[in-house]
Amino acid sequence: MTDFTTRRTMMVDTQVRPSDVTKFTIIDAMLTVAREDFVPRAQREAAYMGENLELGDGRVVLEPRTLAKLLDALDISNNELVLDIGPAYGYSSAVIAHMAEAVVALEEDETFAAEAQEAWSNAGIDNVVPHAGTLTDGAPEHGPYDVIVIEGGVDHVPETILDQLKDGGRIGALFMNGALGEVRVGYKIDGRLSWRLSFNAGAPVLPGFEKHSQFQL
Repeated sequence: MTDFTTRRTMMVDTQVRPSDVTKFTIIDAMLTVAREDFVPRAQREAAYMGENLELGDGRVVLEPRTLAKLLDALDISNNELVLDIGPAYGYSSAVIAHMAEAVVALEEDETFAAEAQEAWSNAGIDNVVPHAGTLTDGAPEHGPYDVIVIEGGVDHVPETILDQLKDGGRIGALFMNGALGEVRVGYKIDGRLSWRLSFNAGAPVLPGFEKHSQFQL
């Protein structure tokens, strides 16, 4: 029988802590949430690998280091509402749920969404609000949001999503340039967004977030 608890501790000790992630809420959430329950059943053995977990069609579960450093940069507090875009099987939303007041999990793939809801329920996580819809549309009916997180690479972030960020809020996105990418955090101040480079990482560009996709018919 696989000892996932030991693997989870090793993931935090070898992938997360050495990446200068020290916030207790992130460490605690990643030690608590059973990552193997938030991936396809056939990939449970690979759940704690230090790389993106491929789900097909440009979708991944972000590697633990990338997610941890992204959440560290966003500095989510327990009175904030977070929009998690493209959480797939729901791992990122489960982790964020330990840090935020509530999480709106926006997913367009019905299979992912159904599996995620079952996993959150089994884990006793009750502050995630599932929302079915196109990723690039966001979820305006639940917003505006203190924090927005995008679970995959982007070439650009549509204005529709940026408009759902509260003034004083933050958005984290992984901007890809070929095989290389950089995570940037955008801060909305007086209605204007300013992006700051946080760290380097990589992931496939999410469908709909490609260059010029807003101009396609």
